[in-house]
Amino acid sequence: MPAIRSLLWIGPGAGLADDRVAESASLDVTWVRNVDEALALQSARFDAVVLDDEESGTLLPGLRRLRRQPNLPPALVRIRGADPALMRELLAAGAADVFLANIEPGDPALRDELFDRIERLARGRRRDGPAIASRAAKAPAWRGILGRSAAMRAVFALVERAAQSSATVLLSGETGTGKEVIARAIHDHGSRGGRSFIAVNCAAFPDTLLESELFGHVKGAFTGADRAKAGLFELAHGGTLFLDEIGETSGPLQAKLLRVIQERELRPVGASRTRRLDVRLITASNRDLRSEAARGFFRNDLYYRLAVFPITVPALRDRRDDILPLAEHFLARYGQREGKPGCRISRAAAHLLLAYSWPGNVRELENEIQRSVALAEPGEVITPPLLSETLGTIAEPVEAGSSPGETLRESMARVEAWLIRRALEGNGGRRASTARQLGITREGLYKKMQRLGIQ
Repeated sequence: MPAIRSLLWIGPGAGLADDRVAESASLDVTWVRNVDEALALQSARFDAVVLDDEESGTLLPGLRRLRRQPNLPPALVRIRGADPALMRELLAAGAADVFLANIEPGDPALRDELFDRIERLARGRRRDGPAIASRAAKAPAWRGILGRSAAMRAVFALVERAAQSSATVLLSGETGTGKEVIARAIHDHGSRGGRSFIAVNCAAFPDTLLESELFGHVKGAFTGADRAKAGLFELAHGGTLFLDEIGETSGPLQAKLLRVIQERELRPVGASRTRRLDVRLITASNRDLRSEAARGFFRNDLYYRLAVFPITVPALRDRRDDILPLAEHFLARYGQREGKPGCRISRAAAHLLLAYSWPGNVRELENEIQRSVALAEPGEVITPPLLSETLGTIAEPVEAGSSPGETLRESMARVEAWLIRRALEGNGGRRASTARQLGITREGLYKKMQRLGIQ
């Protein structure tokens, strides 16, 4: 049988009555009308304090008065309506949690949530927020890749087929979506699994150096070539070569790549003989290569050689069901790496993570969580103050609140539209600049503007 926890409730009795907190068999509730009455009690004997008030303007001064008292138990604050700015101020002032008033009077969710939080605090848990219990260990995954959204399930179905094929694969998607992770999964679970998997970012090398890296060279092929060097194609013999950002290559290099793919043989720089190849080729680009080829910016014949088996990896904002499982996965990974186990994500922080557009996709989310862990203490709950200021840019559309009956998809569309309009204003209406700032293609921006009704 769970222990009974003591709770001091400060504020109008109507809120206490509406939520029937006092009826909980697990909570021993003492009610006072205001902070003055609370300070007259020996509040240290309580497991937690809840500060509730109809006037949100009185919450912050009341909390500060409470926090000045010695031996004050953890203070939780109840607010009416989503107000990110107020939530951040209350948390910064020392609130152990900020939660919303129930929409339906008598809903037992608040009682259960309050008891769960007080129980954790009574056991010595550190600060802030009813945490979202870590589900990283049991989050839906395919071949080690987290993803439960419909968009990712469709990708997994294609990857499964690509792994059993020898066809050349072209992965398309924005930067940071995890294209290399997908490429490695295709390799690992195909017939070449266990053999060499070599990845190279084509955008990281100038053309002359990239040619030598890919094809190798013989001794004396150019100034400084004092020894022969095997190229990556040769080193990947029997395995898989992953060429990331292949859209960044020049026309002459694309012509040489086309010949290698067609003939399945290569000639190192400076060599007179060709060498046979047995390499599975997977390529990736954050550009729409089909459109680039149609406009003459990429070789049309090379595109069709690469896109035998095309797979589009969705942006993180298009697979929002995966945001929290991914965040929890990174939280567990970096918590272990940094020696800070037990960190969890508060509900308020989770709302911000879900509302943000993630122009940097999974990579940006990973960096955000890594930064939060670096700032946190072991066992601390990740709350809005531990998140970067970047996520604070969504405060305006979130604070506006959702309309009655608005679905999650409609809420996300509202936030996305606000971010696009703000970026357009900041770039003087220039769509190319706006697309670059948001980390999407111009075509992608046009489609989003059309879908969201942005002129």
